[in-house]
Formats: sequence, structure tokens, C-alpha cells
Amino acid sequence: MDSKRIIQKPLITEKANLLKEQENKYLFRVNRLATKGQIKKAVEELFKVKVENVHTSVMPGKLRRLGAHSGYRSDWKKAIVKVKKGQEIKMVEEV
Repeated sequence: MDSKRIIQKPLITEKANLLKEQENKYLFRVNRLATKGQIKKAVEELFKVKVENVHTSVMPGKLRRLGAHSGYRSDWKKAIVKVKKGQEIKMVEEV
């Protein structure tokens, strides 16, 4: 699988900012089929950093309604990537 298809987008939230500042960890939305090894390789390749470890979790889709119709959003996978001390990933933060 291509590195750009594995890492879909960075997650920029309050929790992500705290993890980045305190523990040098970054959050990404990743492909559901990607393994921890593939995620590690993709982050190292795309951002030119050394990854210490990767934690993943599958986030369940939420129920959404539009009038009388309801359905679920699809499940998605989140990866928490810890980078070696002294290195960082430069991301453009949205305003």
C-alpha cells in the first residue's frame, strides 16, 4: 500500500496538541486496513522522522439522521505515533 494512501490526514484537536507538547506524540487518521508496521514505515517515509512506537484504535461510526432517514457513518482508524525525542513533524495548522 502506498504511504500517501495509508496516512489520510492529521488529526488536529485539543487532545492532539496536548500529546504533541507533552509526550511528542502525533495523531493521524489512517486507512482501516493498515497495520502498525505499515503506519510506522509511512510516517518515517513521509515526514523524515524516526518513530518509536504506534498505537491504533478503530473508532466506531456515529448515527446520523436527516429527517426521517437515519444511518451510520463508516468506522475509521486512528493512529497515535510517538516520535523520537528531539524530532518533530511539521504540520500546517488550520485556523
